[in-house]
Amino acid sequence: MNAYALKSMSRILAIVALISLPLSIAAQVSASGRGPSSVPFTQSKWDFFAGYSYLSPHGRVDIPKVGGGTFPAYYNDVNVGGLFSYTRFFNPYIGAQIEIGEHEWGGQYPTTGINGIHGNNDGFMTYSGGLVLRYPGSARFTPFVHVVAGLAYVNGPYYNANTWGPQAGGGGGLDLQTSWFHHRFAYRLIQADYEYIHEDFGTGTQVGSTGGIANINAYRLSTGFVIHGKPLSPPPSVALGCVASPSAVYEGDPVTVAASPGDLNPKLNAIYTWSGNGVTGNGTNATVSTAGLAPGTYPVGVTVKQGKPGKEGLKPWDTASCTASFTVKPYDPPTISCSANPTTVQPGGTSTITSVAVSPQNRPLTYGYSASGGTVSGSGSTAVYSSTGAPTGAVGITCTVSDDKGHTATANTSVNVEAPPPPPQPHVQALCSISFSMDAKRPTRVDNEAKACLDQIALNLKQQSDAKVVIVGESNAKEKADTAKKQALAAKRKHVAVEQYAEQRAVNAKDYLVNDQGIDASRIRIATGASDSQTGENYLVPPGANFSSDVSGTTPVDESVLKPETRNPLPVRRRPAKK
Repeated sequence: MNAYALKSMSRILAIVALISLPLSIAAQVSASGRGPSSVPFTQSKWDFFAGYSYLSPHGRVDIPKVGGGTFPAYYNDVNVGGLFSYTRFFNPYIGAQIEIGEHEWGGQYPTTGINGIHGNNDGFMTYSGGLVLRYPGSARFTPFVHVVAGLAYVNGPYYNANTWGPQAGGGGGLDLQTSWFHHRFAYRLIQADYEYIHEDFGTGTQVGSTGGIANINAYRLSTGFVIHGKPLSPPPSVALGCVASPSAVYEGDPVTVAASPGDLNPKLNAIYTWSGNGVTGNGTNATVSTAGLAPGTYPVGVTVKQGKPGKEGLKPWDTASCTASFTVKPYDPPTISCSANPTTVQPGGTSTITSVAVSPQNRPLTYGYSASGGTVSGSGSTAVYSSTGAPTGAVGITCTVSDDKGHTATANTSVNVEAPPPPPQPHVQALCSISFSMDAKRPTRVDNEAKACLDQIALNLKQQSDAKVVIVGESNAKEKADTAKKQALAAKRKHVAVEQYAEQRAVNAKDYLVNDQGIDASRIRIATGASDSQTGENYLVPPGANFSSDVSGTTPVDESVLKPETRNPLPVRRRPAKK
């Protein structure tokens, strides 16, 4: 390893040891109990920093020779230097800064091995200003960054005179806060910066080697002490919270109120003042006597003041107050529930109503009942409901309970009153049957025997004015065949008479009821059946009965194409004269 490398390593080790010194001091302060107190650091309005600074400039200057040509020259590291800055903060985070750096004691070329000599290519003075951004996120450490720009006064290698040039840079660091002098003092553990410097030393007109342009990239490490100015804001105000327990009581029950202060300075004296009806307080606790207090809400106030003895509360942030409240409750009202058994009754039926009521303070209770239909009898915890006179459906029943303090409570139940069962479905009644088989020559004629049956039917219709009758005409197989034969013949011949036996019998029977008995024709329906007989079947249809469902296999008769037959007597048969 060459001499220059050894010298650079020794410089770095010296700088690390110098930066570690404040850390070790801070650790000792913390271990000895003299570190930052429980009161958090309040960010300052301005900071002043002064400390040691090490500069490592990297730049080459091509110096013109008198006889022509150039030769390169370099700057040396500056081991001894100082850095000073003043920062004015606008808020806890942002501020404006002016900074002065002086680095004058370095070394010659590496071949000489001489360090700490003034004026050997190592003269740097910087005057700059810019902005600072800090993050006050901890009571112990405050990191920051900054950017600056200004002028640098640099001497040149060899015979170059000190020259002004522009300078700009930036970096950051970390401050360790202490509680010394009321948090006005801090260590700057480290500040690392980059600087760019431009210098124009001219064209070289002096005797010797002068002139050239330098573009310098410099790296700077600093450490030192920070003095804080006045804080941006006053210390945190004293906080106070209070709570009453229990928050709701009955008259005569005790209440305790506890106060919880915050941000008190343990080095200062604190006094408490309590106020309120029946309140007796001492320190952070108070008791309340509720005897004789009417129902309602009552406040309890407490104030804390801190300060030196006899000077408590002189500063606004040294006083805090809070109010807790409690309620004196009136007696709780009773509660009630009620039920019905059974829940469904027939019209006129009864149900038992049962009430279950409770008074939280065991006050005497009185019961009452009402219903939206029917009646309820009884005044105790049970009563009887009667559905007499109530409409069908759900009937609401209200159960009421009251105590001697005027408090009431209600509950509801219901009883379903069923509708009466519907009347039985009426059905068709078969009446007397008419036979048309006695008169072979007039097989559809209503004879005297048929009239007797129809007279009885007419009597039934007159007695049951809302009933109707259905007459069903029947024909035998022979008659059905004759009708079919004549219908086939009538299809070929126009004047063939077709005899419709079943239809004619029904039409003739209806004609008798209408014209001879005076029955309204709308109350009589006629039809034909499918049985093999020469009869007329008669059915009484009361209101609500369904003829089609009770009697099947019938076909209505079209009365518009079939007229009733006149009932003419048979001609008198003359006996032949005896010879």
